[in-house]
Amino acid sequence: MMAGQPALTQAQQDAPQQQQQIPDGPKPQIPDAPKPQGIPVGPVTPGAGTTPDLNGDNSAPAEAGAVPNRLPDSAAQKQEDGPPPDLPATGQGPDQFTLRVQTNFVEVPFTVKDSKQKLVPGLTWRDVRVYENNLRQQLAVFTVDPFPLSVALVIDQSMTFDNMAKVNNSLAALQGAFTPYDEVSVFTYNNGPKLQTDFTGAQSARLTAVLERSKTPGREPLYYDTTGPLGQNININGGADSHTDPNTNATHGTSVLGIQNVPRDVHTLNDAILAAATALSKTKTGRRRIIYVISDGREYGSTAKFSQVVKYLNTNKIAVYGTLVGDSTLPVVGFLDRIHLPLQMRDNILPSYAKATGGNFDGEFRQRGIETSFAKIAEEVRTQYTVGYYTHEPFIDGKYRSLEVKVLRPNLTVIAKAGYWPTAGESRPTGIVSVK
Repeated sequence: MMAGQPALTQAQQDAPQQQQQIPDGPKPQIPDAPKPQGIPVGPVTPGAGTTPDLNGDNSAPAEAGAVPNRLPDSAAQKQEDGPPPDLPATGQGPDQFTLRVQTNFVEVPFTVKDSKQKLVPGLTWRDVRVYENNLRQQLAVFTVDPFPLSVALVIDQSMTFDNMAKVNNSLAALQGAFTPYDEVSVFTYNNGPKLQTDFTGAQSARLTAVLERSKTPGREPLYYDTTGPLGQNININGGADSHTDPNTNATHGTSVLGIQNVPRDVHTLNDAILAAATALSKTKTGRRRIIYVISDGREYGSTAKFSQVVKYLNTNKIAVYGTLVGDSTLPVVGFLDRIHLPLQMRDNILPSYAKATGGNFDGEFRQRGIETSFAKIAEEVRTQYTVGYYTHEPFIDGKYRSLEVKVLRPNLTVIAKAGYWPTAGESRPTGIVSVK
């Protein structure tokens, strides 16, 4: 001990030794977790076992008094229906027809209405049956997603001035029936079709200007008096020479065996629809191709025949819709046009185009009805069901195939095209991805 430092007591001298002799506290002991029994060893599939359907456990006890969410399917029904088709996610319906390889693939859009002509939603793929040449087809795709529209608008300028005035006043409401994703071209026809504008945005200012430019006063109805003394031209000197009375109508006097030959107005509807279909056939795939006709449905003087135009439409997947105006919308006249009496000329052919291509038409006599028909037709096109299947028939033969779509629910009307003509260009070798 050094000098000057206080002496330590005995307790202070023994303290370090006591601290060294104190043992450490016990450490917490964590027991080993019991190993699970019966877990298979091997690769684990992501998402497997998360639902009763995936892990095979369908015996989960239901709540007391709970109503099952669906009826049990019998084994025979499941075997008859076959595997379920592709059910694309919301918003991906159109991509099923543009991004996947499609060999001999047939796309069939259809509309379902009830007894009150209201659209029927909520159908599933199990409610639908598709028959090609009377043979049931296995569905590969079923979707209710709306497709963007490519619309060729055909406006009849050969109507009388009163009907043309109603159409002109209602054209301002036409653009409101379409969305910014749609594209519209405009054709007019009188003595022949005329392209007013190629495909442009449905909400563009260009379309507004073209619709305004497409307004015409129409034509006066031709009237021929064949009953009075001036019904025929008056020949001088008993017809000894070719001079006629200049005070009579020059169109009179063209008779054969005493029968008056009255010239007819020219309405080239067939040529106008064919011109619109030619433009639509060049649009991109994945869009719904529509010809929208605003006309009284009369046809006379076209170069193209009705059967030829229908074949071109069904070959290129084009449907004809329309707003029917004029006398054809009256109950009696419209009924006679639809039933088509034998040995009678068809004065209104717009319903025939709609039926052959799976489209529809709305007959309206007043201006207000014409305006509302635009939105009605557009809604019907946008809410269509679409099914697809792979046909076993070769596309290269080019033969006509009949189609029939049935819905397994009572009192419903199905609107679909009656058939189609295949093309070799739609048949692609397996493994090649189509490009938009």
